[in-house]
Amino acid sequence: MTSDKNRVVIFDTTMRDGEQSPGASMSLEEKKQISRVFDELGIDVIEAGFPIASPGDFEAVTEVSKILKKSIPCGLSRHNKKDIDACYEALKAAPRFRIHTFISTSSLHMKHKLNKSPEEVVEAIKENVTYARKFTDDVEWSCEDGTRTDMDFICKTVELAINCGAKTINIPDTVGYSVPAEFKKIIETLINKVPNIDKAILSTHCHNDLGLAVANSLAGVSAGARQIECTINGIGERAGNAALEEIVMAMKTRNDLMPFKTGIKTELLSKASKVVSNATGFPVQFNKAIVGKNAFAHEAGIHQDGMLKNRNTYEIMTPESVGVKQTSLVMGKHSGRHAFKEKLNDLGYMGITDDIIQIAFGKFKVLADKKKHVYDEDIAALVDDSLIKEDNVINLKSLRVFAGTGEPQRADMTLEVYGEIKKATETGDGPVDAIFKCVKKLYPHDVILKLYQVHAVTEGTDAQATVSVRIEENGKTTVGQAADTDTLVASANAYLNALNKMIIKRKRTAPEEEEYEQQKMKGI
Repeated sequence: MTSDKNRVVIFDTTMRDGEQSPGASMSLEEKKQISRVFDELGIDVIEAGFPIASPGDFEAVTEVSKILKKSIPCGLSRHNKKDIDACYEALKAAPRFRIHTFISTSSLHMKHKLNKSPEEVVEAIKENVTYARKFTDDVEWSCEDGTRTDMDFICKTVELAINCGAKTINIPDTVGYSVPAEFKKIIETLINKVPNIDKAILSTHCHNDLGLAVANSLAGVSAGARQIECTINGIGERAGNAALEEIVMAMKTRNDLMPFKTGIKTELLSKASKVVSNATGFPVQFNKAIVGKNAFAHEAGIHQDGMLKNRNTYEIMTPESVGVKQTSLVMGKHSGRHAFKEKLNDLGYMGITDDIIQIAFGKFKVLADKKKHVYDEDIAALVDDSLIKEDNVINLKSLRVFAGTGEPQRADMTLEVYGEIKKATETGDGPVDAIFKCVKKLYPHDVILKLYQVHAVTEGTDAQATVSVRIEENGKTTVGQAADTDTLVASANAYLNALNKMIIKRKRTAPEEEEYEQQKMKGI
């Protein structure tokens, strides 16, 4: 991919490994939006999914591969021809693409997971890497549980995979077991002992079970690896994967010790973080490195004094370098649409449609009348709330909530359901319970509420609340999110957002069932 010996390829697996994080499933529209942001961000390779896993994954990989302009789309496959065929079928519309195929190589996995001998694994590598190579010259091979594999066996399998056509060799720390010194030694040994290693790029794929995913990845690059597999916000199975934003900024900030470069436009990191957080419903922890809310916040008096004198006293990178703005109040109720659009460009929201801008601007005007201070984060929340919208079946028309001590909590709600106005009053164990009962009465359904989460976008009692709701129905999961200065309104809209997405999923997977539901609601 590159002849520059210090260029590190960034391979993002947010939509594949990241989505395997429990509850982090993303809709097709969300994956398409993420793909556009990632393409703009400058990610080299985007692993969009595991095509054989489900029709939804296959469709997502297909659609993402059509969208990307610069990034290379990639699909994952096990060592069998059906998996590899599915990858090819999903990716073939792209002018260039990568097939990533893997098999376990540790004694533990070969015995208990694969029930195969080392000799059988070697044969599987030979057969399947060769088969994948027929479809593309960009084949990546991974030895699952590589850091717990016998070193001599790794060397043998890596040499074979390269001979069979693999151009990238990935060494996964699948269970996050390794430490930097050990991981560095593994990469160095491969470089020194595998005779044809110069014909492939070595890659790292580190999990964060011991909190060492980023450290191990950087140790691998220092030893000679030139691709890092990672995810935005570090999401992924169990404790997650190496965080893309931390890896990129570590190399950029400490270029004196790690003289490597990537193609990432770091000013878009904050935007990418927010888009992924919104799609998955996983809020970013406040003290998360690089993209956390407090990453550039200084409260201690000594720190503030130092910052006022010289920002370098307590900041090793500028907020602007990762797309974070420090301005607290720039926009107000007298601001016009043109100024609002310029602000969106400053925040990294480039290329969004005029109708989305108009919707967000309308919400901004309403918010500016309610709030004393309108922050950049407020504006970003409004836009993010407007971006992923399809034609909603259910819309909130009005909501009144009665709460307090000494009487049941009550909600009066008016919804538009399939174009029909419906009203209900319900009591509940708290105002949110009453609201959700109203929704269920007006649109009967059997979804299970798996997550209800509230966090403030900005500080203060007039802060916008962002509510995330995750629901499940027959194994399908959707995430809804909404922001409002009224937490209860945000709660209602977040639940309806998740429910509308579930209805859209039903239409795609069981259209006759959803048509029946629609007719039943209309009394046909």
